Amino acid sequence: MARKKMGEILVENEIISQGDLDQALLRQKGSNQQIGKILEGMDVVLEKDIATALSKQFGFPRVKKISQHRFPQTVLDKIDSKTALEHLIFPLKIDNNTLYLAMSNPLDMALQSDLSFKLAMQISPCVATPDEIKAAIKKHYSADIPVEKKVSSQIILLIDNQDNIVEEALKKEGYTVFVARNGADGLKIASQLHPQLIITNIVMPRMDGVELFSVLQTSGEIDKTPVIALSAITSAEEEYRLLEMGFFDFIAKPIDPTRLLARARRALKYYENL
Repeated sequence: MARKKMGEILVENEIISQGDLDQALLRQKGSNQQIGKILEGMDVVLEKDIATALSKQFGFPRVKKISQHRFPQTVLDKIDSKTALEHLIFPLKIDNNTLYLAMSNPLDMALQSDLSFKLAMQISPCVATPDEIKAAIKKHYSADIPVEKKVSSQIILLIDNQDNIVEEALKKEGYTVFVARNGADGLKIASQLHPQLIITNIVMPRMDGVELFSVLQTSGEIDKTPVIALSAITSAEEEYRLLEMGFFDFIAKPIDPTRLLARARRALKYYENL
């Protein structure tokens, strides 16, 4: 029997609606975020809701306030702080060669299998929120918890059929970026997500950047969204042509990340002031 996915569990337990899940799954496309994080960013679910759903659905013990308890060093030594931080896990106790482990994702069977083999012990998962686990690690391992870079609520849609540095630069800056590889897919995502900024290559298959822009201008919902054109044609005539069409800005390839980020910030500020 196939294991249910996190989103299905949350819908089944009436923590989120099917509509919320559908929107989150759409936002997940082209990003590396887990569905739980996306739902949290949408303000429709909390970490504790996810933990409660997992506990109820699969019978995992729910552990809370683990930072307030004492743990023998022999237990803490089973998991090093780096592994604990990387996977958001925390060792709770050992009983009859079984290690009881607080996990933010107790459905990670691969991790449990690896730890069981490495430690020559059985792993018994319990569920805790990421914040609860981080607090316990910080207290009991004296580890510095890295500050997570705030993910911007501003959505940027990148439409480009080539691998380039644009996506990497935008994500590094903290923007939420969704990627489409052609104009047709980009148009579909734009109409559903209503991004605050669209960055599109001009030369693409199925629908190029100019065709995409023309269709966007006929949409009453996203016709005001600023669109930045990327083009390998670096002539002044090409820049003039695209700006005259109504593109918000023009960036010639190869892309300079500093210039890209400056133009993106300018476009997003423009959108905020609409």
